[in-house]
Amino acid sequence: MRSRDDIESYLTRAEVPYEEVGDDGMWLVRDSSLGENIAIQTADSLLLFRVKVLELREVKDREALYEELLRLNASDLVHGAYGISDASVVLTCTLQLENLDYNELQGVLDDFSLALANHYEQLSKFRVAT
Repeated sequence: MRSRDDIESYLTRAEVPYEEVGDDGMWLVRDSSLGENIAIQTADSLLLFRVKVLELREVKDREALYEELLRLNASDLVHGAYGISDASVVLTCTLQLENLDYNELQGVLDDFSLALANHYEQLSKFRVAT
């Protein structure tokens, strides 16, 4: 099973800006495409990735948004998936720590960065104009 040191080593090797948050195995990685924070956390034998994409209270047509998220999940995402948590649209992924390697972690970070960059405009059209 991979340790916190292994994960930090992978993050350093990936040359992504990150900071460790607290003492319970959580890191924030700053995505370079839009400046969003990707939260990475260990939970038992899992490594969880999550980034908040959109607040649901900002959405004008939720049904159309949900349909678009399902399309994107099926066609554009390799490692993660869009979902809803705490009244927000989030992008999430879970990996097992037992056999985690650098390429898996890098693949998720790349997938998230591409999704944030490529889907931002598509998903922004669902926001209520302010």
